[in-house]
Amino acid sequence: MRIVDVCGFYTPFGGGIRTYVDQKLRMAERFGQDITILAPDAEYNIREISPSARIVGLPSPRFPLDRKYFAFTDAAPVHAELDRLNPDFVEASSPWRSASVAMSWRPDVPKAFIMHSEPLSAHVYRWFERLASTDAVDRQFDWFWERLREFGRTFSAVICANSNLAERMIEGGVGNVFNLPMGVQPGVFSPAHRSERLRAELLAECALGPEATLLVAAGRLANEKRVPMLVEAATLAGRHRQVGLAIFGEGRAKDKIVRAIGGNPHIRLFKPVRERDRFAAILASADALLHGCEAETFGMTTAEARASGIPVIAPDRGGASDFADPPLQFHATDGDDAVRAILALPDRFAPYPPSRKVRGMEDHFADLFALYERIAAERRVQVA
Repeated sequence: MRIVDVCGFYTPFGGGIRTYVDQKLRMAERFGQDITILAPDAEYNIREISPSARIVGLPSPRFPLDRKYFAFTDAAPVHAELDRLNPDFVEASSPWRSASVAMSWRPDVPKAFIMHSEPLSAHVYRWFERLASTDAVDRQFDWFWERLREFGRTFSAVICANSNLAERMIEGGVGNVFNLPMGVQPGVFSPAHRSERLRAELLAECALGPEATLLVAAGRLANEKRVPMLVEAATLAGRHRQVGLAIFGEGRAKDKIVRAIGGNPHIRLFKPVRERDRFAAILASADALLHGCEAETFGMTTAEARASGIPVIAPDRGGASDFADPPLQFHATDGDDAVRAILALPDRFAPYPPSRKVRGMEDHFADLFALYERIAAERRVQVA
């Protein structure tokens, strides 16, 4: 089956979407699919990944809020390229212009929308959290919910990677919702990578001995990740037991996080670890992953932590909630409850059984492509 992903926010310098797209391209031949990523770029170009996978860049203006990205603005060149590629199935993932462009091309071709981002949780709820409840915000932003409902009417599938988001979408009146959890990179994350020496080294960086509790936080340093809240929670929990927090990441919120750490010697901010084997060892050697974002559409790092055999302390909303078991779930945005969750950890680490919810990306793409094949077959029957 020929699949074209109208991927409005793909860039080689990106984060989660780039990682997902790169894995999908690597899986194309294995699952007998032909996949083209149609992405905005500075100029027209084709980058062949394999005989059955490629990235096509279409000339587009730069995205004004982040110069690493380009943005589709004109439907005509995208439609022309779709005509040339003649796909059996079309994907879209950005809820903005690229979704409209994909929806308006040949209604006879089945399409899916993948919820790679959820702007209400990532931004709007956070902006108004001190002023209004999420229900009140939803009522004021019903125009966005109506757009999501339009996706449910137009796309053959609206795909969510976590159960919390899928439930919210269904409750909001969105049709054709499917919950297809993603997975972790195979063969990388495992409890077998635990190193007591590495654990002791990280605790020493936090001016603590091996008897202390080692928490790790990792990811892009953005406001919606709520890292300052995690810093405060770890600091308060440290009044009751020895807690070290090692944060790995970079991003625009770095200065705010450094100010939140202040002079606390038990909390350290490190550059991100891009070597996957090294990062897998760090995760497996921690006593728990501490995560603050309730806006994750999947929560890749939380899945990797569970695959590494360590518990996850995370909010009760968003993708991370699928990987945090009570009592280690805390009320989203509630720093005091995060302190309670940290203190709920056992005093001594015991191997945490990897969650049955954690699976490999092969499982995700097997389910995804099987769904596409079924939708395409049903469409052929309808046309016939």
